[in-house]
Formats: sequence, C-alpha cells, structure tokens
Amino acid sequence: MQPKLSAKAVCDNQEIGKISKVIMDPLSHEISHVVVKEISGDRVDRLLPISQVQAVISEEEIVLRGTLVDFAQFPVLNRDQYVTIHDVEIAHLEDNLHVESGEVLVPLPCLEQGVPRRTFFNNMTHAIGTLIALPLAYPVLKYLMKPMYKPFDNAWFSVGNVKKIKKENIGFQFKFNRGFKEAFMPEQQIEKNIWIVNATPEVQKAVYGGKDSKFFDNKGELLHVNKANSPYIGFSGKCPHLGCGYKWRRTKSNPDGVFLCPCHLSLYDEAGKVIDGPAPRGLDVLPLEVNSAGEIKIIDIEYKAGVKKQIRLL
Repeated sequence: MQPKLSAKAVCDNQEIGKISKVIMDPLSHEISHVVVKEISGDRVDRLLPISQVQAVISEEEIVLRGTLVDFAQFPVLNRDQYVTIHDVEIAHLEDNLHVESGEVLVPLPCLEQGVPRRTFFNNMTHAIGTLIALPLAYPVLKYLMKPMYKPFDNAWFSVGNVKKIKKENIGFQFKFNRGFKEAFMPEQQIEKNIWIVNATPEVQKAVYGGKDSKFFDNKGELLHVNKANSPYIGFSGKCPHLGCGYKWRRTKSNPDGVFLCPCHLSLYDEAGKVIDGPAPRGLDVLPLEVNSAGEIKIIDIEYKAGVKKQIRLL
C-alpha cells in the first residue's frame, strides 16, 4: 500500500503534516523519500527517507518513526535538485507507483544540481537530439555546406564589345548569363549585368587614385590587375547598399546622368562614388580586360552588401 499525496503524517501520536511529494529512485523504481509539509511552524517541506516511515496505516495516513525533535532535524527539500516525472522519461518508472496524481519527483544528477531544471532538460534534450541526428544529418550538412567552402569562381565572362559605348563618362549596361547552383538545386542560368564607363583621365583618377587596382584569389595569389590608365571601368550591377539593381539616370542636378538605385535612392557619380543616399561604400569595381578587337571580359565578383568594407562572397 502506498499513501496518497495528501495523506497525513503522524509522529508521537499527533499529526505533524501532510505528504506533499514523493521521491522516486530512477534505478530501483521505488519510492526513496517522502516529503512532509509541516502544518505548524514554518510550514516547510521536510525530506524524509522512506525508512523513516514506520507504518502505512491507510492511503490516508502514515506513521513516522522517532519524536517531534527527530522530525525537526530532517532537511528542508531543495526543490531545484529534483524534477517531476513529467519532465523525464524513465522506462517502467511508474510501474511501482500507486499514489494518486500529484508531484512525483526524481533527483537530478549530482553534476547538474546547480543548473535550473528547465535549462538542464532543455540542454539534455538538445544534446540527445544532436547525438541521434548527427549520423543522419552529417551527409546532408556536408552536401549543403560544400558550396561555402568552394574556392571563389574566378572564371572570365564575355559581356560584349566596347563599340556599344558611344560617350565618355556615361554608364552603359551589359547583360550576360552565368551558371549558378544552389547546394540543393540543379544548376540554372541567371541573367546578370555590369555597368561600364569609358572614363576620362579625371574619372580614372577618381576611381583608382593613380594606382593600379589588384585583385587576389582566395589563396591570396594575384588574380588580375586593372591598370590605372585603362579607359574602361566596370562596376558590379548590384548596389552596395542592399544588393538592388541600379540604373543610369539623368537628374536636374546631374543632367549628364548618375547611377541611381531605385530601392533606397542611393546616388553614385560616374566614378562610382556615393553622392547621396544610404549606401555604405561606392560601387564595386570588377576585374576587366578589353582585347584588341574591343571584346570585354570580366570576372563576376560579388561583395557583401550593407557594409563599408568589401567582403567577397562569390
């Protein structure tokens, strides 16, 4: 017979409290302790080993060994060292549990007793889930994350001929296609664009500062050099603010035209410098070369948007 969780506890022939909780041993699946809430004094929960129970008179009453003084020596329950059986799953734990519904506790492992119960079981659940899922998830994660560790694509793309550019310092858009592959999708062709300016010496100086512009691969090796006196300058087709596409537009203040991003109204001059709007940096210059026939080739580099420093993504 097991007492109810509301059963009264008697000691020295007088009622001293009621059972408020029972503690289950997760190994033996037996009740190891009872918790008696005092009905007088500080009305605290005292933790008593099951051996202190002399007799279970009925489901409604138990008799404790010893005297009232002995009872007062038992420790007060430290609730943070226990969790309810609703928080854990221990096979067959409830097979030997016959008390009525209420707060049935099991002790936390000693190493976890300083950790809040919710935190401990959240962490334990996450850890167990991770261990179970890792053998299944590893191949998938490896496949999905592979593109993150691929070397940058430094292939050259042909975009058109400079004969299409009729005026100096006027942005001209060239469109081109390139293959693109998401980790979990088949390769697809996407349309991209680059803006090229046939720059005067003044604009060349504004872009390069009189120095050649060097580009490096992911290993730090020299990839290409844009000459400071080259008349053709190519800008990535993505606005450095949030990656929107921009256009060349004439305005009242700039009748010859400026680069205008319609998303958040960033304005750039023919040298790609920010003249208005929220863009954190100027337009990104790309590696570009023009052969003797006027054919343009570029390396399609992409940089992270929204930051002042150029951080290569592609």
